Amino acid sequence: LGLALCTVSGTAFLYHDYCVIGAGPAGLQVAYFLQQSRRDYIVFERSHAPGSFFALYPRHRKLISINKQYTGKSNSEFNLRHDWNSLLSHDRRLLFRRYSRDFFPHADTMVRYLEDFASLLELRVQYNTAIIHVTLERNEQAWNGHYFLLTDQDRKNYKCSSLLVATGTWVPNVVNFPGSEYVEGYETVSINPEDFAGQTVLILGRGNSAFETAENILGVTNFIHMVSRSRVRLSWATHYVGDLRAINNGLLDTYQLKSLDGLLEGDLEDLAIVKDKKGKLHITLRFYLENRNISAGIDSVTLPQDELDNFATRAPYDRVIRCLGWKFDFSIYNRSLRMMPGKGNIKKYPQIKPSYESRGTRGLFVLGTASHSVDFRKSAGGFIHGFRYTTRAVHRLLENRHHGVPWPSTVYPITQLTNSIIKRVNEASGLYQMFSVLADIILLRENTTTFEYLEEYPIGVLAELEMQTGRKAPSGVFVIVMEYGKNFSGADKDVFYYNRAVGEAQHAWQSNFLHPVIYYYKRLPTEREMKLRPPEWPLPRPDAIHHIVEDFLTDWTAPNAHILPLRRFLENCLSTDLRSFFAESCFLFAFTRQKLPPFCQQGYVRMQGLVGSEGLRRHAVQAGLLQDYTPTDFSGDRPPDSHDRSRDQLLRDQVISVRPLQHLVNAKDE
Repeated sequence: LGLALCTVSGTAFLYHDYCVIGAGPAGLQVAYFLQQSRRDYIVFERSHAPGSFFALYPRHRKLISINKQYTGKSNSEFNLRHDWNSLLSHDRRLLFRRYSRDFFPHADTMVRYLEDFASLLELRVQYNTAIIHVTLERNEQAWNGHYFLLTDQDRKNYKCSSLLVATGTWVPNVVNFPGSEYVEGYETVSINPEDFAGQTVLILGRGNSAFETAENILGVTNFIHMVSRSRVRLSWATHYVGDLRAINNGLLDTYQLKSLDGLLEGDLEDLAIVKDKKGKLHITLRFYLENRNISAGIDSVTLPQDELDNFATRAPYDRVIRCLGWKFDFSIYNRSLRMMPGKGNIKKYPQIKPSYESRGTRGLFVLGTASHSVDFRKSAGGFIHGFRYTTRAVHRLLENRHHGVPWPSTVYPITQLTNSIIKRVNEASGLYQMFSVLADIILLRENTTTFEYLEEYPIGVLAELEMQTGRKAPSGVFVIVMEYGKNFSGADKDVFYYNRAVGEAQHAWQSNFLHPVIYYYKRLPTEREMKLRPPEWPLPRPDAIHHIVEDFLTDWTAPNAHILPLRRFLENCLSTDLRSFFAESCFLFAFTRQKLPPFCQQGYVRMQGLVGSEGLRRHAVQAGLLQDYTPTDFSGDRPPDSHDRSRDQLLRDQVISVRPLQHLVNAKDE
């Protein structure tokens, strides 16, 4: 696509429809989708190569995103459920398992993978370009009523109609308190364990970076203490992959087994650090220093142990390390964009809508880790195996909004409703990874003979479905999501209790582990209903709801436990019969019922369905589905092979032409 040059107030701007800031995983992922759609875009990357975050982090170079080589399945969509590193593309060379066989890969492998992803797919990335300022230019002719004006470190200017921010969170979180100048940052601390031999270390923070740092030096230190505002959150209890993973939690062993290491809770802003003449660091509390000069020396400073002689952190430390994670860089955005931080525990992310569009500026979308405020501590939207799907969803929203391309969908006859749902819940990776956030949507046509299937739509904007997708929802709507049990996830939950699993279909609503849930609405929920939904519910109260019982193998194909209850639920919602029938049953129904089941209407009457065979007929007889019409020879003068010929003739006679049958049906109606 050609490059456009325009001027604003005498300043030259290079124009593109889409500007993407950041060539990390999310930036490359959206670039891939824009390129596949042949859109005019450019990606700006401040470094000389993509994925610069992974060139430094994690510091100890082991990723905690799993890379499962074998699943026992050849279904590529299913296998993505257990591949947390690959980006989505049509090129099978770009599956991460082709780059590493390690279950927890090395971070350098991710850097190499992202470089190949950008080069093999020929994505348009402009390297060594740091965007230092973004502002708006009002223009009624623009897509969103304004253009985005970008300036790089060389004072070159760019202009675009839509801005996609994929910079991640890379600014280290820092807590300022008296003596914080003695604290080393995770981003610069030594990763050589020998540098910590025989030392006593205090770590500020309690996330994976803190425990990763502790794990690296656990065997060489005198002891390690770890302090944070909140208690430790184990990912197997919270079912949130951003919480502490088992691969890093060795310090929990040494703490609980009383091997000197320990965890403490406290507000870091209340701390203070005082350095003695030997270079040792003493922990005290800020209020002890309010009227004292900290530089006067430790002898003039009151320490907690002076009043409480068993104060937990009374032993001096050799080093204090800050491992408090990162936050979004708001500094480059002009106030006109109204890029505001979230509130509470999501203040490190910009405020965005459930559609991933900025709450302050139309046409500005936040992708990747920085978009995690939508599902923080709930789902996987802050990680590659989650945001590769939310990025695709944003691209589909943009295709509809700016180019009139409706959300991809497939129309099926209503007889395929059960099969379609069962197929998706058993293989779809986007539903599985982005549980409670992305959903499959089934739109029923007005006469309920067909339905339209939309995959992986953000349920936070379900009320806007018609506007956001270009698809109509004139009748009922089914929403298929994956969910954990409502009371099964939490830092204080015992997820290994004895009767934790549910096995009976009648108790499916009590399922704890991840399982499919189908919501039925007679009409689309309104925005008001979405806002007033029950706490912790992803959707408003439906007209009907169905839980498919959890399964130990995550294989929801059991005829009695999974498929039959689902089919009956769908039949109750639609007031129809979704069973499949043999031709003989359809023939019988044509004479005995006023209305044929949909399977007979769409199959048998139109001369569609399974081709009869002797094996199929014999199976049906044995199952009691057909009467045995095999002719019996009473005369004794029939040739030896006449029985087989009669049987073949019977099979041929079962193929009844549409026209005579239609006359019979019409005559019955009359």
